[in-house]
Amino acid sequence: MIAEAGLAALWLAAALAVLQLGVAIAGDRLGDLRRIVVPVAVAQGLLTLFAFAMLIWLFLITDLSVQLVAANSHSDKPWIYRFSGTWGNHEGSMLLWVTVLAAAGAALAIFERRLPAKAMQATLGAQAALAIGFFGFLLIASNPFARLNPAPLQGQGLNPLLQDPGLAFHPPTLYLGYVGLSVAFSLAVGALITRDVGPALARAMRPWVLGAWVLLTIGIVAGSYWAYYELGWGGWWFWDPVENASLMPWLAATALLHSVNVLAARGGLRAWTIMLAVVAFSMSMIGTFLVRSGILTSVHSFAVDPERGSFILMLLLVYIGGALGLFAMRIGSVREGAQFDPVSREGALVANNLILTVILGTVFVGTLYPLFVEAVSGEKMSVGPPYFNAVTGPLTLILALLLFIGPLLRWRRDSRPNLRRIAAPVMATVLTFALSFAVWPAMSALARLGFAVAAGLAIASFLPLAGRNLRRTPLTIWGMVISHLGIAVAIAGAASDAALTKETLVAAAPGEVHRVGPWQIRFNGVDPVAGPNWTAVEGHLVATRGDRAVRLDPQSRFFSDPPTETNEAAILTTWDGQLYTVIGHQEGNRWQLRLWWKPIVTFIWLGGGLIALGGLLALIGRLFREGRRRRGATEAQEAFA
Repeated sequence: MIAEAGLAALWLAAALAVLQLGVAIAGDRLGDLRRIVVPVAVAQGLLTLFAFAMLIWLFLITDLSVQLVAANSHSDKPWIYRFSGTWGNHEGSMLLWVTVLAAAGAALAIFERRLPAKAMQATLGAQAALAIGFFGFLLIASNPFARLNPAPLQGQGLNPLLQDPGLAFHPPTLYLGYVGLSVAFSLAVGALITRDVGPALARAMRPWVLGAWVLLTIGIVAGSYWAYYELGWGGWWFWDPVENASLMPWLAATALLHSVNVLAARGGLRAWTIMLAVVAFSMSMIGTFLVRSGILTSVHSFAVDPERGSFILMLLLVYIGGALGLFAMRIGSVREGAQFDPVSREGALVANNLILTVILGTVFVGTLYPLFVEAVSGEKMSVGPPYFNAVTGPLTLILALLLFIGPLLRWRRDSRPNLRRIAAPVMATVLTFALSFAVWPAMSALARLGFAVAAGLAIASFLPLAGRNLRRTPLTIWGMVISHLGIAVAIAGAASDAALTKETLVAAAPGEVHRVGPWQIRFNGVDPVAGPNWTAVEGHLVATRGDRAVRLDPQSRFFSDPPTETNEAAILTTWDGQLYTVIGHQEGNRWQLRLWWKPIVTFIWLGGGLIALGGLLALIGRLFREGRRRRGATEAQEAFA
C-alpha cells in the first residue's frame, strides 16, 4: 500500500495545483483570495513531500514489486545507495524535481508578505501552472509508483558510477537550485501580469535568486569534485553537455543576482531583470530536457524513451514560449527605471551582465549546435574543450578585471572614480605576469594571464573593506568580498591545473619506480579485494617525496549488477597540490599506471566553496536586515495603535 499511498498523494497534489491556478485566475475578478490560495499551495507541497517520502521508503525496503525499485536497486546494496538511488533514475529524479517545485511554492505562499495581493495571486498561479505540467508528466509518462506483477526475485541494481556518497548530495543540491529559480520565474510572470515591476518585486525575488545561486554553486562544485575522483580521468571539467546543463542556469542566475540588486537598490534595469528571470529558469528547463529526455548518452541521463523527451520539450515550449510572449506584450507598459551613467556601479554591473550573457550564449550554442546538426543531417559531431576554453577563458578574465573597480564605484554617477585605490591590485597583476616568464617560461598565454588576474583580484576583493569598521560591516559586504576572493582562488587553481600538471603514463612491473613531478612512485604489485557488491584489483603504490613516504591503493572495480568496470583513484592531498593515481588493465606481468601531480589544484574547489560561502553570508545578512525591518514596522504600528 506504500506505492498506492504515494500515487494517491501525487494525484491529490496535481488536483490542488489545478485548483490553485483556478483560484489565482478567479482572484483577478473576485478580489483578494489569498486565504484560499495560500492553504492550497501549502497542502500541495505537503502532499508532494509525502509522495517523495513514500518512494524513499520503497527504495530503503527494496520493494521489488515496484517497477522503478526493481530496475534501479538491489537488496545487497548498502543502505546509502538504496536511499540515494531514489533519485538516481529518471522517474525518481523527476519526482524530486516536482517535490522541490511544490515545496518552493508552499514556502513562497507562507513567507512572502511584501507583494500586493494581486501580484501574489498571479505569482502563485504561475507557480501552479508550472507544477501542473510536471505533475502531468509524472502521472502520464513517468509514474514512479508503477507495479510489477509478478515481482522479480532480485533487482537490476544501480549504475556503479552512481554508487558514491556524492549521489546523496550533488543532485538534490542542484535540483534545489534549479527549481528555486522557478520562484523567480513565477514572480517575473506575476509582475508582468499585474504590470508591477519595481523595487518591491526585486526585494521579494532577491532571497530566492541568492539561495538558488548558492545551491547551484555548491552543487556544481561538488559535482566537479565527484567526477574528478570517481571517473579516474584526472580532470575537473570536460565541457560535457550535462556539465554545461548545470553551468548555464548558474551563469544566468549570476547575471540575474546582480541585476535584481540594482532593481532593489536603485529601481533600475527593470526589463533586464524580468528577462533574466525568464532566461534563468529557461536554462533550468533546457538542462532538464537535455538530461532527462534521452537525447544525450551520459551517466547523468536516465531516460531513453523519445516520448518522454517530447513531453518535456512540449512543456519547455509552452512555459518559456508563453513567458516570452507575455514579456513581449507587457514590457512596453513597464515604467522606465532610474537612469545612470556608464561610469557608475550600475554601469559596471551592466557590463558584468553583458559578459556573463555572452559566456552563456557561447556555452548554449556549443552545447546545442551538435544536437541540431545531428537532427538535421544525421551526422554526429562534438564541440569540446578547445572551443569552450578559447572563447570563455578570455571572457572570464575580462569579467574578473571588472571586479577590480566595479564594487568601488558610486551608484548612479561616479564622475571622479578614485582609481588610485586599485593601484595595488593592478601592480600585483603586472608583477605576477612579469614574474611568470622567469618562473614558468613555457606557460600558455591564457594560463599566465589567469595567474596574473587572480593575484590582482585576490587583493582587489578586499578593497570594499577599506576605511570601514570591520565589526560593523554588513554581512552583505563580507559576502561580496569572500565571493570575489573565491573567484580569484578558483582562477588560480584552474590556471595551475592547465599549465603546471605533470603526467606519467606507464606499464609498470612490480618493483619498478617511476617519477611524476616531485614524487617517486614505487609499484609493489596488486591484490584482489572484495566489497559489499563489487570485486576489485587493488594496486599498491608507495609515493616518496623527500623523507615522506605514503602508501596509495588505487582500484579497478567490477560490479556484477549491472556488469560494469570502474576506476577508483587513490589521491594524496598535500598543502601544495594533489598526487592522483589510477591503475588500469594488466599487460603480461605489467599493469597500466596513470600518475598525475597537480599543484594547487584544490584551489579550484576551495575557490568554489568561498564563492558559495560569500553568497550564504549575503543571504543571511539580507534575511536579518529584512527581519529587523519587519520588527521595526510592527513596533511602529503597535506604538500608534
